[in-house]
Amino acid sequence: MPDGVGKKTILLVASLAAFLTPFMGSSINIALPAIGAELGADAVLLTWVPTAYLLATAICIIPFGRLADMYGRTLIFSAGIVVYTAGSLFSGIALSVEMLIAARIVQGVGAAMIYGTSVALITAAFPKEERGWALGYNVAAVYLGLSVGPVLGGILTQQFGWRSVFYFNVPLGLIIIAVALTRLGSDRKSGDGERFDTIGSVLVACLLFCLMYGFSLLPSLAGAGLVLLGALFLAGFIAWERRFPHPVLDISLFSHNRTFAYSNGAALINYSATFAVGFLLSLYLQYIKGFDPEAAGLVLIAQPVVQTLFSPAAGRFSDWLEPRIVASAGMAVTTAGLVLLAFVTEQTELAWIIGAQVVLGAGFALFSSPNTNAVMTSVHPRQYGVASGTVASMRLIGMMFSMGVVMLIFSVLIGRVTITPEYFAPFVESVRIAFAIFAVLCAAGVYASYQRGNIRVKADSAGNPKK
Repeated sequence: MPDGVGKKTILLVASLAAFLTPFMGSSINIALPAIGAELGADAVLLTWVPTAYLLATAICIIPFGRLADMYGRTLIFSAGIVVYTAGSLFSGIALSVEMLIAARIVQGVGAAMIYGTSVALITAAFPKEERGWALGYNVAAVYLGLSVGPVLGGILTQQFGWRSVFYFNVPLGLIIIAVALTRLGSDRKSGDGERFDTIGSVLVACLLFCLMYGFSLLPSLAGAGLVLLGALFLAGFIAWERRFPHPVLDISLFSHNRTFAYSNGAALINYSATFAVGFLLSLYLQYIKGFDPEAAGLVLIAQPVVQTLFSPAAGRFSDWLEPRIVASAGMAVTTAGLVLLAFVTEQTELAWIIGAQVVLGAGFALFSSPNTNAVMTSVHPRQYGVASGTVASMRLIGMMFSMGVVMLIFSVLIGRVTITPEYFAPFVESVRIAFAIFAVLCAAGVYASYQRGNIRVKADSAGNPKK
């Protein structure tokens, strides 16, 4: 166990990395129109700028989590920061949209190395009685990145051009690299004599690619076909992992570890029900309320700011109370926020929108770090990397599913048309239906969250609570 200074250094470095990746993701959306104008990218190519990053991250995250458990989390984390920073630099100097997409893939690979190790590093460094507090600060760093990304990204793009958004990441990445290489040292490896599961890694990459890209294409036949193909890859992956002696993902964690299975299920449901909220409200504020992008961004900052402020306290609560209680309460509060948004109309006051975001922010803060605490505490230390990668994968799949639901509703009620005033009524109806579906989904998630079981009892060697 690291000493006090070591623990604080790990938390600082992991939290800086946790800030970096969501900041990039939220700020790049603001820069997309400027990127398209300078590089002459059509709408389809432009959508690949964020999509390529998400797909690369999803495909690589579980294998890198396993490699971190085998060869050292500090090694993979440090390499991830190097790769991510290099991807940021190459993105900034890209001369075409194709070069930018390729650089974004490099960024996504680096992000997968970070996601698969940062939470694992914190979990290994802090004892159970401090773990929720530490994870709470790490989650707060994520929400801080989401909060300042649109605002700072807009300022950088407006004043210095879209390339400055990528360049901003480079010095911060270099600082993290310097601290990681000089202060983190090395950690214990747990993979001596074990073979890396190459076939399992390829299968999980194929299934995640098909599921995530398929969700993005719904409700088209191509999207449905890819989702079906992803399900077939999932069946093959499960069959292979049960046979391989050192699997990239131990399937028994889902079949024999109730806390791990239900906590990951709760994370999947939560992100499926909440990720599209910002997208829907951004369109609502600009189309229905007539806000410009900057004003809409300032309104939408309410939710991540509340999440940033409340997350450390929520993490501390999960050190005192069972995480399932705190996380389930957070899921219930999130459901209430979604119900409030399900009643929006063209005449809804701005105060109602902001109030609903505050409720959502408080609920998400109460859920996120306690849920992560439950996932990480439910497994053996040698599985921290895989557990960290798994919960991050649930987040990414949930994000894509959330957008898939919205696209399906839009396709049915509005069609593939530009949203002009004559389509405002069906647009608002679509928004209401989406929020109602998300509220029902989130309410079901409260049950999954509460049924995960307790972690404040002695666990057996597989990480399962002893009754």
